Formats: sequence, structure tokens, C-alpha cells
Amino acid sequence: MRPWRAVFVAGALWACAWPVRANLPTFDEVRRAHRPSDLVLLDRQGLPMQTVRVDEHARRLPWVPLQNMSASLRMAIVLSEDRRFWAHSGVDWRGVAASAWGNLWNERTRGASTVTMQLAGLLDADHARPAGGRSVVGKIGQAWSARQIDARWRKSDILEAYLNLVPLRGELVGINALSQTLFGKHPSALDLRESAITAALVRGPNASAAQVAQRACQVWQTMQGAASACDGLRLLTESALQRRGGMPLGEQLAPHAARQVIDEARRAGWGRTRAWPAQWPTTLDARVQRLATAVLRQQLVELHERQVEDGAVIVLDNASGEVLAWVGSAGALASAPEVDGVLARRQAGSTLKPFVYELAFERRVLTPASLLDDSPVQLPTASGVYRPQNYDHRFKGWVSVRQALGSSLNIPAVRVGALLGPEAVAQRFNALGLGLREPGSFYGPGLALGGAEVTLRDLSNAYRTLARGGGWSPVRLSRSGPDTRPVFRQVLRPEAAFLVTDILADNNARASTFGLDSVLATRGFAAVKTGTSKDMRDNWCVGFTDRFTVGVWVGNASGEPMHEVSGVSGAAPVWSRLVSELHRAQPSRAPAAPAGLVAQAIAFQGWPTPEPARQEWFIAGTQQALWQVQATPPGRAILNPQDGAIYAIDPDMPPQVQRVLFTRSEQARGLSWWLDGRRLSQAERHAWLPWPGRHQLELRRGPQVVDAVHFEVRGAGVKATPATGPQRRRAAAFLAAGVER
Repeated sequence: MRPWRAVFVAGALWACAWPVRANLPTFDEVRRAHRPSDLVLLDRQGLPMQTVRVDEHARRLPWVPLQNMSASLRMAIVLSEDRRFWAHSGVDWRGVAASAWGNLWNERTRGASTVTMQLAGLLDADHARPAGGRSVVGKIGQAWSARQIDARWRKSDILEAYLNLVPLRGELVGINALSQTLFGKHPSALDLRESAITAALVRGPNASAAQVAQRACQVWQTMQGAASACDGLRLLTESALQRRGGMPLGEQLAPHAARQVIDEARRAGWGRTRAWPAQWPTTLDARVQRLATAVLRQQLVELHERQVEDGAVIVLDNASGEVLAWVGSAGALASAPEVDGVLARRQAGSTLKPFVYELAFERRVLTPASLLDDSPVQLPTASGVYRPQNYDHRFKGWVSVRQALGSSLNIPAVRVGALLGPEAVAQRFNALGLGLREPGSFYGPGLALGGAEVTLRDLSNAYRTLARGGGWSPVRLSRSGPDTRPVFRQVLRPEAAFLVTDILADNNARASTFGLDSVLATRGFAAVKTGTSKDMRDNWCVGFTDRFTVGVWVGNASGEPMHEVSGVSGAAPVWSRLVSELHRAQPSRAPAAPAGLVAQAIAFQGWPTPEPARQEWFIAGTQQALWQVQATPPGRAILNPQDGAIYAIDPDMPPQVQRVLFTRSEQARGLSWWLDGRRLSQAERHAWLPWPGRHQLELRRGPQVVDAVHFEVRGAGVKATPATGPQRRRAAAFLAAGVER
């Protein structure tokens, strides 16, 4: 008997004794187990929005059925790898015997593995080709598995699985990945020459371009049935192998949101303890995402001459907290397209003011009708004297809280923030999820004007909390897992949240700064606030309707200042157009007032240009009809405090940091401050540490009392009797004069 026949007989006997492998998968199991290296993110309607690579070891695309592969590709693979594929039963035994004989004598021979045998090696690690080549035993084991596959699978299924699983050039796995990367087309569109190159790469995945071209020429000639010229094949091979930039993966709408989804999923164990699925459902809405991206890009084009290059947008569903749009940058138009502007921390400017006033309403320190003095003020700080300015560097004198917040006046906001104390304000910001990195004392009086850095996501969700009547819950971007309803935590009192909402929706309240026909005026209900950070580095517009909260930021990722960009010219046009489109079919409706509020007709008097009479909302027990400023009597030496003023020590602030500021007129220079019969100082301004009780403050020239006032300080533990209207007006003098720290 000839040697090769002896080996063949031995192999056949071995194969007969080889145990049947019960763990070989079926074709359907293999197809279901296939996982692309790129996870497809779906929007809330199930439409593909974005692909994200989750497997760094190999690059695979979705499974392609055999009927979606070109006929020329199928022919090239069979002619190159296994000419008798459609005829044999999974193993070409003569080729196996020849290979085994060559291995015995260390001769270099063709492996003779059929397509089915190669598939067996791909499905079972025991049959994978070792670095030094397979042994006779390994070859026979592979052959036996191939026989089992051929007996259980259809031939078309074997070829389909092989073409989807075969490793190719570099990290590419499967014909789909190779076709779209090297040729920029789907496997169904591969022509004869491209199919020949593909077959050559199956034989030698990482061969040089010259070797691939030579092998492709042989396949080409076999397909043609004659020794035809391979004109242009070498050039096409070199061009394909040099192609870079990855494979086209369809529309890419939300790269930054996808990054956030993947990060959250990995923290939950996906990719480590659980295999990635082929698709991942998100809360995004492809229509809203496209709209937000287009509107932002258009605005940045218009602002380009004003040194604005970057922007970001987020749209939230008020009821669920689900993210409908997450635009981290304007893509190619942005100076830093990879930077996620939704998560970048930047100074929030005046967009934080509503939460300062809300806290004052909640503590009943202020009402929307309370009067604040919009005039120059100096606040000593650890680093020097703080002199806040309004945006237009003008002062409006006495204004109501409604006008101060609606028109975004800085000095009244600083006065309110100083009254509350930076620590109390910082605690409220953190309760809203803003995540300040420093304590309130770090920011000082400027905290009320947005000196803290926050993210657009967190700031927008804080406004969503206002829209929800003070109920806070985290935003949600992924729909994978159980569809649970949001669990709300009550952060703000509903009555105070409504008062702020009503002011932010009042077009008349912001008219003195923005005008009556600004882009902030909407067809239906909308509460909105703009903000600009120090040196015009960041511009914000955040607001909500009855269904949606929309947050917009424009600026420069580099931190460079913008040129003449205000709230209404920067981010607000993007916000306005988005709100208009979101409510094109159904206008937004204003919320109903919660229990605990009363409406009261009010009037103002006591200064040259008082505000017109109007109807105002109050938390029950704080309402009054007439609001007036008590003018300082002519020749009065003591300007602050006013006679009859009432002060309250804030229980949330250390007593040593609370001060009442004593001030006097220009004509009272050289006089001495006396309190309750004790001399204090001769300073022009004296910051006094308040002490509970009734006090008499005097200005003396020697033993002579030039002027005197009486005021009261109520301690944190002192139960105060209900204040009358005049007493409440006198207490407002504390806000007018400011607090020194």
C-alpha cells in the first residue's frame, strides 16, 4: 500500500472512533450569537441614530445573508478556497491525506482545508489553527467536526457563516467589514475584480499588496476561464489596501450622547460581565436631534463673525426626565468637535438667579412685590471690595422683585444672595444637582450671579425641577433595562417654584431689559432665563414649557471671549426656534397655581417712577396691597438702618459672618456711632454683628445726640410675632442697604 493511502486509512479509522461532538452549534445559534463590534444606538421609535465601537479587538459589522452578497464574490471564494465545496460532504479526504503525509515528512504542502473545515476552526477553539500548523490528530478532529456540520447544515448556510466569520486584513472580520472598509460598498455590490481581491485576502489576510494582487490575478483568471490580462488589478489592490478612515456606518446623529450611554453601560458591567447586544435603545428622538443640530449650526454660522465657534443643546421631557436631544457640539463647524458641551463645566451667569429668588420666597424673606434698591453697592470680601454692575452699567433705582428677576438685574440679585448667605445658596444649588466643586464661601457674593461652574445637563435639569413644581429626578438617556418611572425628590416648595416660574414667563417683567418683542416671547407659555458669564465667555438660554425643557449654550471651547454677544443674540435664538418647533402642533399651557398661593391687587408709591398697579401672586400670609419706599427725612444723619427696621438672624449662617451695615449722610462726617449707650466707632460705615433684641442707634457730636433710630433684631430661636405691613416694609431696608461680610 502506498504511504499516502496508509495515512488515509489510519485517518479514516481514527475518524470512526472520534466521539460525536454534541456541542457544535446550529446555524441559527451561530447567527444569533454574532455581535458586531459597533453597537447601534436606536432612538425612541427604534430608528438607528449612532454607532459606537465596543469591541477593540476586532471590527465586525452586522451579519449579511448570503443572498445579499454578490454572485461574483460567492464564485471567487469557492474557486479560491474550495472548488468542490458544493459536491463534497464537508471534507476532501484526498486533500487531508496529502496534508497529513506532508506533515509527517515536514514537507510544505497546501493545507487542503475545505470551507467547512475552516468554519469548524472558527466555531470551535479546539480546531483553531495553531501557530505552527495543525498535527495529523488536529487535522482529523477538524475534519470530523466539518462532517458533522455538513450533515446538519445546508451548504448555503455553511458558506454564509464562513463569509461572516472569516478573519481578514488587520482587525477586520467578515466580508461586510472588509467590503465597506476597503471598497466603500456593501458586499452585494462587489464586482469581479473586487471579488478576486477579497478572495486573495481570505487566503493571505496580511500579505503585501504585490502578493495580494498576484493571487487576485490568479483568481480573476480562474473566474474568467482563460489567462486574461489583469490590467488595473494591481492598482486597484494598492488603492484598496491603502484606504483609511474606517467604514461608513450610516447616519451619525448623536456621538456625544452615545459616548455617555456607553460609559454608563460599562459602569453597569456591560462588556465585562455581560455581552453587548447588537442594538441599544435610547430616549433620544431622531427628529428632535436633527432639528437641534441644524438650528445650532445655523446660529453658529451667523455668529462666526462675533468670535463664536462652539455650542451645545439639550432637550428634556419634563414628565420623565428623558433626553430627547443631546447635541454636544456642532460637528465640523466646531473648533473642538470632540468636546461635549453638554457636560463641560462653565460659569452659568444669570441663569442661576431664579434659584436664589426661589429660596428667598421659600423662606418668606421676599415676595414678587418686595422692593429692592438697584443702586451702586460695595461688598467687602476676603479678596477686596466687590462692586457688582448691571449688564448695561445703568441703575434703575427701586424695583420690585418681579422686575429685578425678569429683567435680570445684577445688584438686586447680589443683595438677595448676600442676605441668604453664600453657604445657603450653595446648598440649594447642590440639592438641585448642580454639583458645585467648592463651598459657598469660595464664590462669595458673586455666587448669586452665576460665578459657579455647572454643566448644561445639570442646569437644564434644575429648570426642569421648576417645571415640575420643585420635584427633582435625574435625567435618563438609556432605555435599556426595566422601564421604571422616575422617582422624584421634593427640592423646592411648589408655591415658591410657581412664583419664579410665573416671573420667568412674564414678558412685561423683562421688558425694561429685553423689550416686549424679544426672541424670548413665545406663542404659548414658556418660562425662560438667559445668562452671560464673566468677560462674555459663555452665553446661556434655559427655559421650559409645559412639556419640554430646552437648554442652550454657545461660546468657545477654548474659553476665548465672544464679541458683542448677549443673551438674546447668542443662545436665545436657538432656544426660541426649538420651542416653536416643538409646540408647532400644540401650544404650551401655563401651569395652575398650587395650593397655598393667593392673588392680590397691589400698588406702588414712594419714589418718582413707581411701577404700575397690577395683580400679584403671594404665598399665603405674605400678601399686602400697598408697597412703598419710606424716604429718608430731610437732614437725617443716619441713612441705614431706618427707624423701625426689623432684622432676622439667619439660622443657616454662622452668626459671626452676619453684619448690619450702619451708614450715614455726607453731612454727618466726624460724628461717632453709639449703640445702646456704648460708643462703637467714628467710621463712615460700621459693620455691626447683630444681637437679638431692641436697639437704639445714635450719632453723636461729643455728648450731643444728632440723630437716633430704633430697630429690632430677632434671633434664630426667637419666635417673632406676625409682622404688619409697615414693619415688613421697614425690614426691606436690610435688603436695600446690603449686608457686609
